[in-house]
Amino acid sequence: MVFPPSKLRRQIAWQAAQLMYTRQESEYYRAKMKAARHVCQGWVKPADLPSNAEIRDEIQGLARLYEGESRSHHLREMRLEALHLMRRLARFRPRLIGSVLTGHVRQGSDIDIHVFSDSIEAVTLALDEDGVVYDVERKRVRKHGEERIFTHIHVRDRFPLELTVYASDLAHYVFKSSVTGKAMERASIAELEQFLRREYPDIDLEQEVLAIEDQVDRFQVFEALLLPLENVKQSPKYHPEGDVLYHSLQVFDLARDELPYDEEFLLAALLHDVGKGIDKSDHTAAGLEALEGFITERTAWLIEHHMAAQQVLDGTIGVRARRRLQQNESYDELILLARCDRHGRQRGVQAPELDEALDYLRELATTFG
Repeated sequence: MVFPPSKLRRQIAWQAAQLMYTRQESEYYRAKMKAARHVCQGWVKPADLPSNAEIRDEIQGLARLYEGESRSHHLREMRLEALHLMRRLARFRPRLIGSVLTGHVRQGSDIDIHVFSDSIEAVTLALDEDGVVYDVERKRVRKHGEERIFTHIHVRDRFPLELTVYASDLAHYVFKSSVTGKAMERASIAELEQFLRREYPDIDLEQEVLAIEDQVDRFQVFEALLLPLENVKQSPKYHPEGDVLYHSLQVFDLARDELPYDEEFLLAALLHDVGKGIDKSDHTAAGLEALEGFITERTAWLIEHHMAAQQVLDGTIGVRARRRLQQNESYDELILLARCDRHGRQRGVQAPELDEALDYLRELATTFG
């Protein structure tokens, strides 16, 4: 099939946008080349390839189509979150860049901030002092025949956040955008504050930032409740796999295979036994008390009745008790949870790390929350 040049560019741009919106590709160049091969079924002239800006516009169209009003709310919250962290890292002259500043966010977009320091340890120490959970990544990149190592700090919070650490003498360096090829848009703390007051005239900026400081990251609460389970051993008769954390991660993995996008169900799978690290005599009640305010009513119901669901599978539950369970719209998921609970007791099987499980749930919450 032969397309007119303008139509061909649009076709490739749309296909590349699909690849990037669904996170099948993360780089513009790879996305456009893959899209070109698919659309043209062969070689394509460089002049027919869309620009990064054209692809970005198509991505925004997809974001507006699929995400609706929630996108505007998420963007506002991400900008406030960026300001909150930038104030905490003020000594490193932070600059907000990327889609959160320009407004070109989509599902899974992260907050990108440049910080400037000759010591990576100084930045991580500042994060440690604030109790921030993060990972450090050193990425080797080769461009224009020159190899450089970039240091990224991935912060795990309400929204995915990436700090890129540059040498302190680059604070005023003019970076170029990979999308437009022009000087990159970026904002200091003062510039971001001015921007937010312009963009949201009714905002009480100080009150909003204070509210963020008062918020508790529920995933850090989950991590704090789950980590001690590694030292909680169980009866070899019923749990030959060993400790409670290993069991919980097996159950989560099985649940993810069944309902990969049901965050409430997956949280119940991961957290159903957290009470065993608090009170083994009544682990369900202890777990629900510790989780109160951090999980939904549906997740709580699944955890509350996960032991009764085992009786359903065994055929030992009373008729009336079973009928009461069946009246809940999540009964089928409860029985599925019980099956995952029962099968998640294998010795030596591969299970995800706790960080991986929590990161997966964070991604779900950000994408579909």
